[in-house]
Amino acid sequence: MKHRLFLALAISLLILPIAARAQDQRPPRLTTVSEDRYRLQPGDVLEVQFRYSPEFNQTVTVQPDGYISLEITGDLKVAGFTVEETRAAVLRKAGERLQDPVAAVLLKEFQRPYFVVAGEVAQPGKIEMRERVTAIQAIMLAGGMKETAKSSQVVVFRAINSDTAEVKLLNLKNIRRTSDLENDLTLRAGDMVFVPRDKISKIERFMKLASVAAFMAPRL
Repeated sequence: MKHRLFLALAISLLILPIAARAQDQRPPRLTTVSEDRYRLQPGDVLEVQFRYSPEFNQTVTVQPDGYISLEITGDLKVAGFTVEETRAAVLRKAGERLQDPVAAVLLKEFQRPYFVVAGEVAQPGKIEMRERVTAIQAIMLAGGMKETAKSSQVVVFRAINSDTAEVKLLNLKNIRRTSDLENDLTLRAGDMVFVPRDKISKIERFMKLASVAAFMAPRL
């Protein structure tokens, strides 16, 4: 029962920030290097400053539906955007009322990125992502693998929209150094690392988020 409760919590943690990024439908490549900039989520606080029209300066919060509301632009959906993409969107919309507007968008408060480690590790759970971290490093942060872990078939789930995850199978059995990146993977915020107990005979490259729990439950 304890494992099933954790499973439900882990899946909800994986899905929660995804709705904010559902607008970006391009599947991310599961690669060993990630240079992605932070993408806005509901609850983030932005300060918008207009150089020549300071009367339109505002501090706004990204709403649960992903929108911000500015006096000069009205409602703008920015969840899933980088700060620079948001600034460009604000300028495009503000240009309908102002001539050649110049604006800065500052991220004042943000939802701290995290990943989840589940399965045969000593301390499964949600871990704050403070810096770039690989799958093997994430497992070590979760206390390391148990003796019962199937280290040759570690699974990483990465949500690509509101209902689909990309799946990557990693063989971490022979990694002796965190620099052995040919078999490791640099994580992104929201990724879920699952260390199974039993051998996985077949897994698809893409999986419905709703099916992730069903896939993991027999292996917990």
